[in-house]
Amino acid sequence: MSRTFIMIKPDAVKNKHVGDILARIEKEGFRILGLKFLRLTELDAKQFYKVHSARPFYNDLCKYMSSGNIVAAALERENAFQHWRDVIGATDPREAKPGTIRALYAESKEANSVHGSDSDENADFEISFFFKGNELF
Repeated sequence: MSRTFIMIKPDAVKNKHVGDILARIEKEGFRILGLKFLRLTELDAKQFYKVHSARPFYNDLCKYMSSGNIVAAALERENAFQHWRDVIGATDPREAKPGTIRALYAESKEANSVHGSDSDENADFEISFFFKGNELF
């Protein structure tokens, strides 16, 4: 079993897709280890996305991610991070395969409904950013 981190982004929360996305998580065989509903500050977003700080989209990403409520979750299943990446689809919803979360719910490349860790190492960092030991089951 491995773990991954996911976020339901402000666009999906605003458009009331949280229930559908959580149902999909369970349908895909993930076990939810921790779940939080919160709003990131811009500073929180900058710390979380610091790996992208040299990229041109960094500031816009941080502003967007602090623009509304999000849902953060730690998940577990076999091959967790890769399976979640397959379920969510390409970053650009126009390139996402039909039936993926981004193809179904994303508004744009930036407002693309969900975040998913891109490696086991990043999943560990991202989970620990949002959850402390006794907050995970």
